[in-house]
Amino acid sequence: QVQLVESGGGLVQAGGSLRLSCAASGRTFRPNVMGWFRQAPGKEREFVAAINWSQIYADSVKGRFTISRDSAKNTVYLQMNSLKPEDTAVYYCAAKYSDYDVALTDRYGYWGRGTQVTVSS
Repeated sequence: QVQLVESGGGLVQAGGSLRLSCAASGRTFRPNVMGWFRQAPGKEREFVAAINWSQIYADSVKGRFTISRDSAKNTVYLQMNSLKPEDTAVYYCAAKYSDYDVALTDRYGYWGRGTQVTVSS
């Protein structure tokens, strides 16, 4: 059974940093693409970053967030620096096999339950 489990969320002041982790389990589960999305209250879920053979970022997080992957551990990370109050959201890890449309929410078939990130001003 495939599971994605996020960790590392929390409360941080503006300008601070957090590192999210997402561990994928499942004996033969080796997705090509792993990504991060976020959803703020009253808003739609939006793309943050994805990684396959390269890293892709939403414009709103470029230069502040870094996605990385440890394939041996089947784990993806999101290092978030210079956090802003507008980064406050539930952050979700997602995975898929196809390398296309990595920024589109509905292309991902596997999702974690999310971890809350709150940035205070």
